[in-house]
Amino acid sequence: MKLFWEYILPRVVQWFVVIFVGVTVTFLIPRLSPNNPVDSAIGRLTGFQTINPEATLAMRESLLDMYGLEGTLFEQYARFWGRILKGDLGPSFTSFPTPVTSMIGTGLGWTIGLLGTSILISWVLGLVLGSLAGYFRHARWAKLLEGAVITVYPVPYYILAFILLILFTFYFPLFPLVGGARGTPAFTWEYISSVLYFGFLPALSIVIGGTAFRFIMSKALASTEVTSDYVQYADLAAIPKRKILFFYVIRNTMLPQITDLALTLGAIFEGALITEIVFGYPGIGYVLFNAINTADYNVIMGITLLSIVGIATASLLVDLMYPLFDPRVRLK
Repeated sequence: MKLFWEYILPRVVQWFVVIFVGVTVTFLIPRLSPNNPVDSAIGRLTGFQTINPEATLAMRESLLDMYGLEGTLFEQYARFWGRILKGDLGPSFTSFPTPVTSMIGTGLGWTIGLLGTSILISWVLGLVLGSLAGYFRHARWAKLLEGAVITVYPVPYYILAFILLILFTFYFPLFPLVGGARGTPAFTWEYISSVLYFGFLPALSIVIGGTAFRFIMSKALASTEVTSDYVQYADLAAIPKRKILFFYVIRNTMLPQITDLALTLGAIFEGALITEIVFGYPGIGYVLFNAINTADYNVIMGITLLSIVGIATASLLVDLMYPLFDPRVRLK
């Protein structure tokens, strides 16, 4: 029980506070905007036709009621929480009457598949290659690898993505320009292979950028570990280099980056905006981009809430699981 009261419960309470503050801010910010989403929606509907003013007024009242914008700010806030607790994010402004949950659900699978896979690959590659380069820092291959990474890392991500897009869809047309897959969704090799084919280029761009960032971090951490007393002592004791590398250097280099991995995975739910726009990938980032362009506040708020819950939950899980990775973290 001591573990629950002194370690688990404070972190769960902190998780609830983060969610509460995040949801409140998400509720307030669109209402501080000078643009009224209902007036914008009516403007789009009446832009190319003449509608009776009374019908327009009735439509406005219906939209205010439908989107929970009637009443005082406190009444709207109470209804907002009530709808969230029921999993109801309301209908989309621009794709009415499609529910926001349905639009998010359609893009979420693509984004989780693309980002989940590429983030894990880049994390492992960056950690292992950076640790190896830090441990064998005088080797020629380590210096060449570091030079290549330092050359790639400063390149802005969108430039890197455009270079890959132009190179492999125009000059060497090996991959498709846009899309997520070919054919009807089914659990068949033909469809799965098309998903891998369409997702390869966007995933490659994320892996290159992510690996470069984590390589630099891992090399810096590994270089410090190599000069520590216990690694020097292990070397003098003739412990095999492979054991020193994996059980002393890489393990200790990995610890600070576990938090980074969890938070990055938690941020999956906000989508990869630039990646999905550049490659025309049908993920949640593409949905968010269209929602911002059309002032679809319900969709923007839905994706923002999902992102807040994802990052807060990832942070909570890291806090709860960290003692499993680092035996020095123990409740006294």
